[in-house]
Amino acid sequence: MPTKKSSYENLQAHVRTMKIPGIEVWENQYAGRNYTIHLEIPEFTCICPKTGLPDFGAIVIDYIPAKTCLELKSLKMYIIAYRDKGIFHEHLVNRILDDLVAACQPKWMRVEGNIMPRGGIHTMVSAEYKGKKLLSKLESR
Repeated sequence: MPTKKSSYENLQAHVRTMKIPGIEVWENQYAGRNYTIHLEIPEFTCICPKTGLPDFGAIVIDYIPAKTCLELKSLKMYIIAYRDKGIFHEHLVNRILDDLVAACQPKWMRVEGNIMPRGGIHTMVSAEYKGKKLLSKLESR
């Protein structure tokens, strides 16, 4: 049975061009070593694009840096910018991953959004980036 087209169809058409502050980086002095940086943002907020109601959750970022690392104050300002943005959880996690990868070009990165229940539904979304060098090593196995 075909499903009816949703009124959400064009609601997020601008998600990739939404204006969000840039993220600064600093030079990694241990770029030759694989080590993981784990960041937790436990008080994340954004807006439901359909209802305008607030969404609360946690964002977890894990990455293996290459030449640069994320600067945390600029990351905080970037995350805070979502407080007044209407965005679906799925788009949120993918947009954050895209922006962070563009900023620091890591060897590997994973972003997870753990959004608190509203209306009885708990949402967890994760997205992963595997750098070109890491992908070639994995594919050769």
